[in-house]
Amino acid sequence: MPKIKSAKKALRQSFRRKKQNIQRKIGLKKSIKAFHGFLKAGKIEEAKKQLSLVYKLADKTAKANTIKKGKADRIKSRLSQLLVKKPS
Repeated sequence: MPKIKSAKKALRQSFRRKKQNIQRKIGLKKSIKAFHGFLKAGKIEEAKKQLSLVYKLADKTAKANTIKKGKADRIKSRLSQLLVKKPS
């Protein structure tokens, strides 16, 4: 355990940031799962709404450096391709 005051603060900050990063990732994953669920159920309109939410969460997660920008772009690209392939 740290003994210096600044090291103690740095430890608190790292725990707080770790928790926030985990929450962001979990939120993104849940959003993607919901999108897949709408696609399987054939609910195209709900899937389109969910896709915009996934875009928003992916961009915010990448902006916070929790995931890389390329990964966010890849997620968005693959999900939009799934939506296009799905017959209306």
